[in-house]
Amino acid sequence: MTLTEERRKAHQVRRLNKPDPRARSHGGQRFLLVGLVLASAYSLFPVWWLIVAATKNRTGLYQSNGLWFSGMHLWENLRQVFTYENGIFLRWTANSFLYAGVGSLGGTLVALAAGYGLARFEFPGRSAVFACVVGSFLIPIALLTLPLYLMFSKLGLVDTPWAMLIPCLINPFSVYLAKVYTEATVPFELLEAARLDGAGELRIFFSIVLRMMTTGGATVFLLAFVNTWNAFFLPLTVLRGERNWTLNIGLYNWSGKRLESGVDLTSLVLTGALLSIVPMAVMMVAMRRYWRTGVTLGALK
Repeated sequence: MTLTEERRKAHQVRRLNKPDPRARSHGGQRFLLVGLVLASAYSLFPVWWLIVAATKNRTGLYQSNGLWFSGMHLWENLRQVFTYENGIFLRWTANSFLYAGVGSLGGTLVALAAGYGLARFEFPGRSAVFACVVGSFLIPIALLTLPLYLMFSKLGLVDTPWAMLIPCLINPFSVYLAKVYTEATVPFELLEAARLDGAGELRIFFSIVLRMMTTGGATVFLLAFVNTWNAFFLPLTVLRGERNWTLNIGLYNWSGKRLESGVDLTSLVLTGALLSIVPMAVMMVAMRRYWRTGVTLGALK
């Protein structure tokens, strides 16, 4: 056997003994698929339990399997939710839409303006301002609730919609996202061309920047809406009268009546909790084109 044949044979042996990269790839895909299935089951399990519980009456809640149906009392529970205490649940729903909708819309506009200013304007202390914005992520919102309450008490804004709307206007994380999206989508050349054509800064922002920031603005609005809709500690502190409560605070009050007055409203609380997630689900489905594009853009950035 010649030297060339020996080398060729040794190369074939090494190639046969070398593990197939495609097999490793399939193994990694199976591992990721199993992880995805487990994460989905973990996320959907509470929703399934809530749907099942909302269809039961008081007896079925305590005496049947919690993961399966026991009679269909959903329509009866819905009727009780909408008629209990003269339909106060509808008032809480309207309040939640007011705080989350108007507050998030105003906060998105402020965040886009601030992010645009940080990304496309040079001014003394810009790095320090951006550092403060990023550093504010480390401050939990719960630590700011008491100072906000004391400030609103002096201004006479406690137990008014302004006590919820004003904090929604300022969100450091939204400002950070807006800055990232501005840097990725708004070129300097376009702004300079608009200035050469005689456009003012406000006109540039409202006519050009906002239109180019539609995807980023939708993502910021969606995150702010979900955060405000799920807020608990802030409305619990600054809202006193039940006419101004949000859905979370109202349902929390219903759940506590069992200990205070012996009235068991568990069926109403669970049905109301199921209804409270419907607006967010509709919002996610309606705006999925924007937030999916926005998440991809942020990942590329």
